Amino acid sequence: MTDPRSGFNRASRTFHSLEPPLLLPPPNATVSAATYAISLRRNSPWPDFTTALIDAATGHRISYGELIHRAQTLASNLASVLKLSKNDTALILSPNLLQVPILCFALLSLGVVLSPANPLSTRSDLTRLLHLSKPSIVFAAASAAEKARELGLRVVLLDSPEFDSLIRTRTDSPSEPARVSQSDVAAILYSSGTTGMVKGVALTHRNLTALAVEHDAVRAKREEPVVYLFTVPFFHVYGFTFTVKAMVTLDTVVVMERFSLRGMLSAVERFGVTHAAVVPSLVVALTKDGVTDGYSLKSLESVVCGGAPLVKETAHAFNAKFPNVAIIQGYGLTESAITRTAPEDANRTGTTGRLLAEMEAKIVNQNNGEALLPGQQGELWVKGPYVMKGYVGDPEATSATLVDGWLRTGDLCYFDNEGFIYVVDRLKEIIKYKGYQVAPAELEQLLVSHPEIIDAAVIPYPDEEAGQVPMAFVVRQPQSSLHKAQIIDFVAKQVAPYKKIRRVAFVDSIPKNAAGKILRKDLSKLALSKL
Repeated sequence: MTDPRSGFNRASRTFHSLEPPLLLPPPNATVSAATYAISLRRNSPWPDFTTALIDAATGHRISYGELIHRAQTLASNLASVLKLSKNDTALILSPNLLQVPILCFALLSLGVVLSPANPLSTRSDLTRLLHLSKPSIVFAAASAAEKARELGLRVVLLDSPEFDSLIRTRTDSPSEPARVSQSDVAAILYSSGTTGMVKGVALTHRNLTALAVEHDAVRAKREEPVVYLFTVPFFHVYGFTFTVKAMVTLDTVVVMERFSLRGMLSAVERFGVTHAAVVPSLVVALTKDGVTDGYSLKSLESVVCGGAPLVKETAHAFNAKFPNVAIIQGYGLTESAITRTAPEDANRTGTTGRLLAEMEAKIVNQNNGEALLPGQQGELWVKGPYVMKGYVGDPEATSATLVDGWLRTGDLCYFDNEGFIYVVDRLKEIIKYKGYQVAPAELEQLLVSHPEIIDAAVIPYPDEEAGQVPMAFVVRQPQSSLHKAQIIDFVAKQVAPYKKIRRVAFVDSIPKNAAGKILRKDLSKLALSKL
C-alpha cells in the first residue's frame, strides 16, 4: 500500500520517510542529549584535537577536546558554585560567542533547561519571555549586560573573568551526575512571532537526541573535516540545532559575533570555509552583481539554506553564478525539523527535500480536514521524534497545534510523486483576492529578480471590493529611478490577473527576524497607518 518512490500510503493517505529507522535510546532512558551527542563523535574519523570553534574576528581556536573538557568543568561549577540543578531554567542573552556552545552543553548535561533569546529583544519582549520560561538565572554577553540586569535575576557575563574561571577551574569535587531523562524538557526556544505573539517552544532531550542520531546516520565520508560558517544565530533553532550537529560530526565551526556580508566573504576566504548555513535573503544578496568581487570563494562546496522558502528563480541565479557550489535546503519550524535535501538532490530546485528519518506527514484540506493525494496543496501535518512537547504556559495553543500526535505546521505545501515536499507559503500569510489565494512568496521572488530591486515583501492590503489585494514593499538599488507603475507592470506581465500587485511602497529595508523571515505584522501596521 506504500509507494516506494514517494512513501505515500494510499490507505492512510500519509507519507512516510524513505530513510532507514534511527537507532535511538529508549524513550525514557536516563541520558541527556548532550551526553548522547558527545558519545556519537566516536563515529567520526577525526580526533578530539580537531578544531571545534574559530572566532572569525580574532582567529582564536578551540579544539573539541578543549570544548568538552570546558563544558564538563563548567557543568560541575554550575552545580556546586551557582547551585543550578535539574529543571532550573537559564536565559541566555548573547550574540554568537565561542562561550555559548560550551554553556549549552554544560546546561544540557545537568538537565537545566536552556532558553536562548535575541540579545536585541526589547524590554517588553523580554518581559514576555520571562513570563513564559520563568528563568532563575541569566547568562549574558557584556553587550547585553544592562538589559539583563534590568530583569531582576542573577546575571553571569559570558565574556568576563568570572565565566572564564568557571570553564577552566573546577572548584569542587565531581558530584553525583543528574539523572536526566530523554522525556525531560531540554530547551525552550521562541517561535519567530512573525504574525502574532511569540510562543515558547518546549523541546525535549528526546527531540535533540533524535536530531543528533539523524545527523550521525547521514554523515558524509570526507578526507578532511567540514569547515562550517554560521551566519545564523545560536539563539534561533537553526543555529542551535546545527551546534548539536557539529558536535556529532566534528565540524569546524567559524563563529561570527556580528554578521556582515563582507565579513562573511572574508571569513570564507580566510578560513577555507566549505559549508555555510544561510537564509534565503543572503542567497539573493550573493547573486547580485559585484557583491563577491575581490573575494576568493574557491573553498566553498555548499550552502545550507533554511529559515524561509527559497524559490526556483533565486536558486537558478545562484547556480548560474556559483556552478560548483551546491544548495542544500532544509525545512522545519521551531516546533520540529521536517525535511532536508540529500547531496545527490542538492540542485533540485523548488523543493526542500524529503522527510527526515522516522517522520510521517499528511497534506490536509484546511476546509474539511480530508487528507489529500500527491500533487494536491493543503496544510502540512507531521509526526515524529523531532516534534516539540508543546508551548510552555499555553495549553490552548498547544492543543490547537498538536492534534492526536500530529503537528499542524500552518504551512501550505504539497508532495510530488517522488516524496519531495514543496512549501508554497504560510497559510496565515496567504492573500485572499476575490476568493482566489495568492502566495506572497511567489510575488516576492518575482520582485527580487528585477535587477533594480534589492529586496521586497508582499502583504495583504484591505480592499472593500476584493477583500484583500497584494501590496508590495520594495527596496530599490541606490540611484534607481524605478517607479511604482513600472513595478506593477513588471509583475503583471508574469502572473495571472488575480495575482497582480495593486499597491507599492518604497522602504529603506524590509523588517526581518534573525532567521530572515519577513515581519509582515510590522509591514501591515505601516500600511494601515497610511490608510
